Amino acid sequence: MLYSAIILGLVSSLHCIGMCGPIAMMLPVDRNNPAKKTLQILTYHAGRLTAYGSLGLIFGTMGRGLYLAGIQQQFSIITGIVMIAIVMVPENIFARYNFSKPVYMAISKVKTGLGSRFRKKGYRSLYTAGVLNGFLPCGLVYAALFGAIAMQSVPLGMLYMMLFGAGTIPLMSMVVYASGILKNPLRNSFSKIVPYAAVAIGMLFIVRGLGLSIPYLSPGDLSLFVTSAPDCVTPGH
Repeated sequence: MLYSAIILGLVSSLHCIGMCGPIAMMLPVDRNNPAKKTLQILTYHAGRLTAYGSLGLIFGTMGRGLYLAGIQQQFSIITGIVMIAIVMVPENIFARYNFSKPVYMAISKVKTGLGSRFRKKGYRSLYTAGVLNGFLPCGLVYAALFGAIAMQSVPLGMLYMMLFGAGTIPLMSMVVYASGILKNPLRNSFSKIVPYAAVAIGMLFIVRGLGLSIPYLSPGDLSLFVTSAPDCVTPGH
């Protein structure tokens, strides 16, 4: 299911150019030196991947616990349902409840930190801006985090989130290099693709959890559980 992380990242970038695109366009990169500009953009993306990797470490640890508890398969189904719900439920529904306030507060603090980074030039500032950007709350990042939990180990959880981040790099880099191309009509067209793709990925996780014994897509029940018992010993030995 690691391939779904890259797909989700690509899909997420279609959505993120609306919120994170302006941040990328404001990066204090050297506009006159193409080689230096490329290195600066990669430094920024390295910061984002660091943030996603650290989130993958945390949520991958949670997934490992579920794996050891033997409920990994059920959680894969829950992950798929949550991914679909995130893109299907209108944002104004979430805004009615108090639990949205901490998210908005977090966004405000992260944006304040980003602003201070933009006033400084240098690779350290670009890396820090990338880290802060990676921690910005986003519905599709939440979906990716559920995907990380659904993985079977801590390294896989980290890898899932880093692949998710890698999937966002092409379009987010294009925003910096060719900001004039991504006008509002084109952004709106991209946004329309997001729900369909996210629902498709959610369905993949549901099928995976059903244990249909389909190689690489829906493994059988036992292949998702830890076999903690030692090698079988024949009776009488």
